[in-house]
Amino acid sequence: MTAWHNSPLLSVPVHAPGPEAPWSQVAADMTRRGNACVHTTWNEWPAEPGSPAVLRGLLGRDWARYRDTADATARHRFVASRLAIRYTAAAALGCGPAELDLSYKPGGRPYLRGFDQIDLSLTHTDDLIAVGISRNGRIGVDTEPADRRLSFDLLQDQVCTPAERAELAALGERGRSAGMLRLWTLKEAYTKALGLGLRMGFAEFGFATATGGETGLLTPDGSPATHGEWAFGTYPVAGRYLLSVACHDAGLGTSRDSAVATMLDEGFVGMVSSLLGPA
Repeated sequence: MTAWHNSPLLSVPVHAPGPEAPWSQVAADMTRRGNACVHTTWNEWPAEPGSPAVLRGLLGRDWARYRDTADATARHRFVASRLAIRYTAAAALGCGPAELDLSYKPGGRPYLRGFDQIDLSLTHTDDLIAVGISRNGRIGVDTEPADRRLSFDLLQDQVCTPAERAELAALGERGRSAGMLRLWTLKEAYTKALGLGLRMGFAEFGFATATGGETGLLTPDGSPATHGEWAFGTYPVAGRYLLSVACHDAGLGTSRDSAVATMLDEGFVGMVSSLLGPA
């Protein structure tokens, strides 16, 4: 697969094969760069981890949806994606996955109640699941099979800026297809980070399609659109997928310490612990 010049401000996605994964890398990435990204597959997670009581505690608000999902495969995929979010966030925040209150915004975007400064993004395709987390600002992740073919002729007007169309048109068929797929995942990741998704026209903003420099956001005519507050990357993962990440730095100068015990007021932590009861 093609290697792109990704932002050094982004943490390279790490593989987390289930609950027993080496989650320490997520904590290290959060400390070093303020963001982390995890990829996994749903079949690397147990379909029913522990007893029903343990699973209910892990799923929290998602327990009702899990209980009402009749198809066993769909239920397994659902558990895997929710636990991937919880274990990733727990590693980043230095707590247990059952201690987090995972909820969803009206459009379905996951968030952690009580952690307004932490942003989450979830994506999945086929058997791959990816989770992005950031304490610096918004984050978006998107993944596609690396062999997916997007028709340049059919999609160029809807997906590409004039500058992107000209650059891709000069490439051979193979390079054009790879460039289109990279652009698609980058634009999905960026609009997910903004909370807009496909509601934002993909031809209204662009990215460099060449491999000569760090990926940056461009206006439709190809000129720079930002001043370094956004970081972008596209990575080959799991042997057959592309994973793109878009991460915004709000410039708030947040603490490098993301541990729950030091981020939150001690009195508040004590109150939550008493409500949760003994472990």
